[in-house]
Amino acid sequence: MRTEKDFIGSVDIPEDALYGIHSVRAKNNFPDDTPFLIEWYKSVGIVKQACYETYLKFKQAAQYKYRDKNLAFISDEILDKMIEAAIEVSQGKHFNHFIVPAIQGGAGTSINLNINEIIANVSLGKLGKKNGDYSTIDPFEHANIFQSTNDVIPTALKVTVIALFKDLDNNINEVLLALENIEGKTRNHLRQAYTQMQAAVPSSYDKLFSTYNNALSRDWWRVSKCFERIKEVNLGGGAIGTGISIPSYFIMEVVNQLQRLTGLPITRSENLSDTTANLDSFVEVHATLKAHAVNLEKMVSDLRLLSSDLFYHRELYIPKKQVGSSIMPGKVNPVIPEFVISAVHKIYANDQLISSLCAQGCLELNAYLPAIGNALIDSIKLLINCNKTIKENLLTDITFKKLNNEDTIFMNPSITTALSPYIGYHKASELAHLMNKKKCSIIEANRELELVDNNLLKDLLQPEQVLRLGYKLKDIGEDL
Repeated sequence: MRTEKDFIGSVDIPEDALYGIHSVRAKNNFPDDTPFLIEWYKSVGIVKQACYETYLKFKQAAQYKYRDKNLAFISDEILDKMIEAAIEVSQGKHFNHFIVPAIQGGAGTSINLNINEIIANVSLGKLGKKNGDYSTIDPFEHANIFQSTNDVIPTALKVTVIALFKDLDNNINEVLLALENIEGKTRNHLRQAYTQMQAAVPSSYDKLFSTYNNALSRDWWRVSKCFERIKEVNLGGGAIGTGISIPSYFIMEVVNQLQRLTGLPITRSENLSDTTANLDSFVEVHATLKAHAVNLEKMVSDLRLLSSDLFYHRELYIPKKQVGSSIMPGKVNPVIPEFVISAVHKIYANDQLISSLCAQGCLELNAYLPAIGNALIDSIKLLINCNKTIKENLLTDITFKKLNNEDTIFMNPSITTALSPYIGYHKASELAHLMNKKKCSIIEANRELELVDNNLLKDLLQPEQVLRLGYKLKDIGEDL
């Protein structure tokens, strides 16, 4: 064991641990089992790398400009080792030494210090020094140089979110392609439509799937706009965005360096204090995620219902993915829609948490960034996985049964709506009443009542006629 001290006291740390006293205090103070998300951890690593590389540039520029002065800087050797350690963190290495939970107090200070300790101790190892030899490389003096929790951790969160949004964008596109494929295969394939769970006028499967396609197209467009909403970062702003104790060179350059490293469209905020104090951009982008979640739930709920055993004339079959019961042989459940519905309701809960905690920001800072960031990343990852399983396990092998219109759609009294322009509402109601009474088709009812020419009726019941958008007056005999 090794002993580390702070102004509160001392703590024994395992000799081989890359974390230190501040991480242990946080773990003991925050008894939460929710693991910190590795995506955010990696992003902190690349933000640290940008900071160290910018510091190195600042050092070189200062030494050149003031070469006649003896300026004190961190040695190149230590900087090189910290850059190497930060790169390793950005690759997800040493994550087993990150012991701070996702839900915590302190605005993310414990996140920053845990990673500072990891970087310091990894760098010490590269120099052949023992863990905890902070007289050589210190988590504050070296690993945290020109940084604050309050600019590093939210910047890393935005780097994470932007990268995940790109993944979500691609997965929504994959679902859109699957929906377009279904639309093409089911063109003019008549189906019974429903309003309020009651039979309505006929529609088609391509029309139904076009509604999902259009809704998710709007989602894709909204997601593509989220990059603009969160691209501004406060890196270099320090504790409250004023840049106190940080060189202006570093403030002007560090975000450019981070942009080069990530290849992401991030920019330095014009008002670093605003970006530090206010987290409304996270509320805005999560609203987009919630809208997408709503559209996914609507789609999978529809498919679960249409494929259920509640439908006597089942028209749609979703893929069978796994055994559905431990006691009922042969039972198969709609597990993919159920997974998606469960996931999106977690997203709705995350939305409430993000909105309420972002409003809890107080004066210059929001202390609840760790919980906000955890919920935001969680929602994006859930939506990425929802889209993946919808495309791979639901839409890819969905099948449709060709209906016998005479026995299904033409037996529904609502089909008489198609005749209203020709014979009026009341006569169409007579047909519907007789269909209900005798449980017969519209063709059989019309033979008895003779309200419209049978040849005209057959023409009007063709799929392309039933599905066309409106009618023209010339269709009912007017010379227009």
